[in-house]
Amino acid sequence: MMIDMHAHCLPRISRDEAFAVDAERAPWLEIEPGGERGHIMLGDKRFRPVNATLWDPARRVAELDAQGVALQVICATPVMFGYAWPAARTADWARRMNEHVLAYCAHAPSRLKALAQVPLQDTELACREADRAMAAGCIGVQIGNHVGERDLDDETLVQFLIHCAHKNIPLLVHPWDMMGGPKEGRMKQWMLPWLVAMPAETQLGMLSLILSGALERIPESLKICFAHGGGSFAWLLGRADNAWKHRDIIRKDCPHPPSHYARRLHVDSAVFDPGALRLLVDVMGVERVMLGSDSPFPLGEQHIGGLVREVPFLDEAARARILRGNAEAFFGLSLTPVN
Repeated sequence: MMIDMHAHCLPRISRDEAFAVDAERAPWLEIEPGGERGHIMLGDKRFRPVNATLWDPARRVAELDAQGVALQVICATPVMFGYAWPAARTADWARRMNEHVLAYCAHAPSRLKALAQVPLQDTELACREADRAMAAGCIGVQIGNHVGERDLDDETLVQFLIHCAHKNIPLLVHPWDMMGGPKEGRMKQWMLPWLVAMPAETQLGMLSLILSGALERIPESLKICFAHGGGSFAWLLGRADNAWKHRDIIRKDCPHPPSHYARRLHVDSAVFDPGALRLLVDVMGVERVMLGSDSPFPLGEQHIGGLVREVPFLDEAARARILRGNAEAFFGLSLTPVN
């Protein structure tokens, strides 16, 4: 039995519901005749083509059955975050989106579990919504890796992480609003923001927590997972350690080499390559890697768990930890057999 801890949905948000919040930036769902495909819309512009799995939980469960996935953890598509809006508006939006995602998961509560979103630009409101959503049935919170120019080492975001550590709220950090995007003119084609900037955003979030010394202040009870295998973190950790050894400006807030902190952090398994998975397990530790597919998007793992099941270097115990056991521990889940 497998637990996929990184999958997305976008509820049936209407144009009117979105336009009442922000007529240019609030997403809504345009479904094509026949109901099989649609588009995420921003204003009246198409943002991304999508299929029915994104909004139809029955379709989702049928796909889980076909792929042998016992449980999937569902979170918002990051375009839903709303961090650029006034905080009170985002708090109201987050509450409604969380209710939408919980309703989606209620179709099959033993198969689908929800992560909440929060108004991360306001610490008090974010903590309040995280607590409310957990009480309503969410099993954790998904956040973006930054809010505007504020990375995860920003004191307001650190305070939110401390709150989650104290309240035992698991976190998934997802990159979004990528650096060097189309507006800057250097990544106009070939999905380069997703292929180049997205991994860099994740590494930036992880190193911000480490090099700032924030992890020295955040309780070790914090459960925090970074999407997409931690981006470029594992591959460039040696570079960060080397810089720490030879430059005092790297050491000034960070008392230990960056690799010392790697096992405070979790990652998902969405790296798509046997060699990459092997390095990820070596760097992070097998107990810190969880199956994550990024379903149902084309850049996600199309055969969920295929990489973990097929690589020869994992023994059965390690394979079982990545496919199920680590997520059970991280989210406090207990699987029951699927009929």
